[in-house]
Amino acid sequence: MKIDSSNMDQLAWAKQNGLIPAIVQDQITGELLMQAYMNQQSLEQTLNTGLVTFFSRSRQQLWQKGEESGNVLECSEIWSDCDNDSLKVLANPTGPVCHKGTQTCWDGSLQPSLAFLTELESVIEGRKGASSDSSYTAKLFERGTKYIAQKVGEEGVETALAATASDEEELLNESADLLYHLLVLLRSRDLSLMAVVETLKARHS
Repeated sequence: MKIDSSNMDQLAWAKQNGLIPAIVQDQITGELLMQAYMNQQSLEQTLNTGLVTFFSRSRQQLWQKGEESGNVLECSEIWSDCDNDSLKVLANPTGPVCHKGTQTCWDGSLQPSLAFLTELESVIEGRKGASSDSSYTAKLFERGTKYIAQKVGEEGVETALAATASDEEELLNESADLLYHLLVLLRSRDLSLMAVVETLKARHS
């Protein structure tokens, strides 16, 4: 069940003395970020402010994630499980999530493979405006969208040729080149891979 202010009272608050465990998941990468507890007041505050807020069992008070570090969690959606006694919070982190300074509280655990694409996208974004001597990506940005689009076309042809030649290793290499250049092309127009995914989802539905 997707949680909002109209149905939050349907959660099984009485099961655990008014507290419900909440697992935070990165909305884009799917990576698990942290786990804490919410009471009705912290859930309501999260829904009203858009910033994830928990209830501290040790301090017996509300605490907004990032209120000291500035690394807040921007809430996107909240869902309950089948028994309505735990929550999944989809959020966008603005910095390291763990109090130890790591990206997640499960630092070192295996990251979902596709999450690397968003990491790569962030690296690509960081190359915009950089000196063309600093990296190949910066050189692409300097030459402009038209040139990058041409590179995407070239890589598309090379990918197709590798497929027709039944060369699996070359197909993988050319596909990687194609995907990389496509990400650069999207960023050159201030678009993201997520926007492409949303377009695919809309078509699917």
